[in-house]
This record gives sequence, structure tokens and C-alpha cells, in this order.
Amino acid sequence: MAKRHVHPQRDKIPQETMKDECHIHGPGYPSPLEAMKGPREEIVYLPCIRRNTGTEGPDYLATVDVDPKSRTYSQVIHRLPMLHVGDELHHSGWNACSSCYADACKKRDKLILPSLYSSRIYIIDVGHNCRAPRIHKVIEPSELHEKCDSANPHTTHCLANGEVMISTIGDPRGNAKGSFVLLDGETFEVKSTWEKKSDSVPFGYDYWYQPRHNVMISTEWGAPKAIEKGFRLTDLEAGMYGHSIHVWDWTSHTLIKSIDLGDDGLIPLEVRFLHNPDASQGFVGCALRSSIFRIYKTEDGTWATHKVIQVPSKKVTGWMMEEMPGLITDILISLCDRFLYFSNWLHGDIRQYDISDPCNPKLVGQVFVGGSLLKDGNVKVVDEDPNCQPEPLVIKGTRVEGGPQMIQLSLDGKRLYCSTSLYSTWDNQFYTCMVKKGSVLLQIDVDTNNGGLKVNKNFICDFGKEPNGPVLAHEVRYPGGDCTSDIWI
Repeated sequence: MAKRHVHPQRDKIPQETMKDECHIHGPGYPSPLEAMKGPREEIVYLPCIRRNTGTEGPDYLATVDVDPKSRTYSQVIHRLPMLHVGDELHHSGWNACSSCYADACKKRDKLILPSLYSSRIYIIDVGHNCRAPRIHKVIEPSELHEKCDSANPHTTHCLANGEVMISTIGDPRGNAKGSFVLLDGETFEVKSTWEKKSDSVPFGYDYWYQPRHNVMISTEWGAPKAIEKGFRLTDLEAGMYGHSIHVWDWTSHTLIKSIDLGDDGLIPLEVRFLHNPDASQGFVGCALRSSIFRIYKTEDGTWATHKVIQVPSKKVTGWMMEEMPGLITDILISLCDRFLYFSNWLHGDIRQYDISDPCNPKLVGQVFVGGSLLKDGNVKVVDEDPNCQPEPLVIKGTRVEGGPQMIQLSLDGKRLYCSTSLYSTWDNQFYTCMVKKGSVLLQIDVDTNNGGLKVNKNFICDFGKEPNGPVLAHEVRYPGGDCTSDIWI
């Protein structure tokens, strides 16, 4: 059974603050455009990973102050340690978001924090004190294994019916398996899988749903037992990584079709629909070939894809292969649906595209924040201008190690946050210096009128200076919701 961890300080809270109260409306905002008018973010949450770093102790959830008026600006102000060592916290989501806006009794007060390696899921109480979260409950791996034959939970979204759904990428034996686990939104008990048992897919990773078109799209990474070894071409050749997206009927929970993206679509990771709930299109970022595919509904009601962006690989020396891909590892869309952003973890740049014409995205902003092509590194780009290799990025005396990985955009679209760790095993393979020195959180200023990106030299949160040694910080989440957690229905 899942364990309930009750903390002593809970007894000190007045009972009236613990009662369920209904408000005028539920959490979030009535529309994406209304969300853009929301308050500026003051704190953000990031999971900090110690696994495979050489430092002892459990992973923890860091609260970072991002209020420029604060004396602790760009610093970690709270650390919530998990209860076990070696979890590998990864992505997070909410018990309720804007999809529950119509339910006045719902509150966004629990952060769902799955562990990609251990398969443990932490339910974090952020409602009593958003600056100092605490553990509300822990779902042990056996719950997922026994009830759903699933493991390695990844993406969390809340559903309008009050449930929470988490995608998984494997089975308990380390094999690839794409599935979706349902949690009760009040008790956080594991209920069942969302999909019909006969409809699990070969690989899993991310997903996004668009109810007005009765559709959900899911993506693929690879087999957990392959991912854990680091990236190896032999595993790719053995078919242990995905290259398809899956189209689901949202109402019946059945698989409609799978779309093979081919070689240009190897390892399709993050998927994002336009935020407008009437929109019938979105994008998926494919890591290994560094391409972006548009996903869209055709005139006959079926779903199709076509490639709209291709980041060319660089011919290099001094690296593991003769060509280095950009490795697109995260994408997001601004709440106004005008801009698409993505990170090239290996090349080291973040890009901004105007997608006013979704069929023909236009590059309007680009900034380098680390990566594997730095001018003073061992890797040399051949057959190109030597000036194409950027200088190292140093902010407030800290050199940025690693490359841009997870990104998160402010509600108004003017600030883009970027962390640099991908997954501890892969970090050790590609950026050993980052593992030794710790990852960072950066802030990029965004020109929302004409396009353009610029590093904010007044902001850096250096996770190499943590009290018990360097850690690897991953996904960024705002307490009030953001453009990768909230879905409008």
C-alpha cells in the first residue's frame, strides 16, 4: 500500500485553514490570454538530483527566489529532501490546473513529483507554505508495478474530472512500454491505467491532450534499461529508442493510430499543442535528428505530421561521432501561441521561432548558453567558419557547464528560464564537468515584439554551491501554473 507521511508541524496548523473551501472559480485562468495577465513569478521549484553525482543523500526539491526585488534573488531559499536515496526526480505536474478552472472546489496545492529511476512518486504539499513545501504522501513503486505493470513515471497532467494522469516509459523489468497511470486526485491512490490494456504502445515519454478535438498525442524516448546505460548507437540500431508519435481517442481511451516519423523523427520527446483549446495543431521536438514536426488535423478529421524545422548536425573532430546533432531536448509554446522555443542541449543554443504561420516557422531569436561546441573545448567544428564556435558563458564569476536543457517561460512571455541537466547518466556521459561542478539555472530576456533572446547577466542560480555538494537541477515549475503544465479545455 502507498505510505502516508504525516509531519508533526501539520498539527500546529489551525483546523480552519485545513478545511476544503470553495472559491469563485477553480485554479489557474479561464484562458491562455488571461493567464498572460497573471502576476510575475516570485519563486520557482526545481528537482535537484544527487544520483550519479558522487555526493551522498537523497534528491530534493529546491525553491528558488526569482523576485528581482528580493534580497535572496537567484538563490535557493528552501530544500525539501526526499525520503530515499537514488530516486532521480525528473519532471513534475499538478493535482489541479486551468483544466479545472470551472470547478470552484479545486485548488492547486499539490505538486506531483515522480522519480524516473526508482518509480517512486512524491506528492508535495505546496498549499500551506509555497516557499517551504513538505511531503504529503509517497506512492511506492510497488503500487505502479502491481496495479498497472508500469514503471519509470514521467509526465504529469491533471484532468478536468479531478484525476491525475502520469505517463510511464517502462515496465517493472526495465523494458520499454508506453502507458498512462491514473491517480485519484484527492487520495492520490493508484487507480488503474488510462488506456485499454490492449492499447499500450512500444515506447512512452510525454503527452498532451486537446479535448475539443477528442485527441491525445503521446511520444517516445527509449527502453529504461538502455537509457540507464547512457546513449549507445548499438541500442539505437537494436530498436531500443522510439521514432513514432501516437494518436489517442480522448473519450474512449483507445489508440487511433501511430505515426512513424522516420529517421528525421528519432526520439520524439516533448509534445505541445497550441494553447488555444480550439486549436487543432501542435509540435513535437525530435532529439536525435534535431527536427521539429508539426502535428495537425486534416480536413477529413485524421491526424498527420510534417517536418517544419531542421537543425543541421555539425561535422566535428574530438567527439564520439563525426557529426554532432543539436539534440533538441525541450520545446514550449508561448501562451499567445505566437512563439515556439526549443533547446539544443549539445550545440548549446536556445532558439525562438515565430509560428504565426505554423507551416513555416521563422527563426527570430537565438542565444548560446554553454554546450559542446565552445571555442576553448576539445571539439572542433570542421568545414565552417571557426567563429561559429561560441565563447564560454560566464555569469557573476560562474562558468556555465553543460548545455541548455529544460526551459520554462514566464506567463507574460518576457522571461525564459533554462536549466542545464538532462538525466544523470547522460550528464555523466556528455558533460562530466557539469556533474562535478553542478548545474545552473539561467534567465533569458525575451523580446516579445520583434523576437530576440538575451542572457540576463544579473541572474544565475549555481547548484554547484549547494551546502552538501554539487547537484543536477532539472525541470522548472511555477506555483501558479505555466505554459507546460496548464491545459485549457
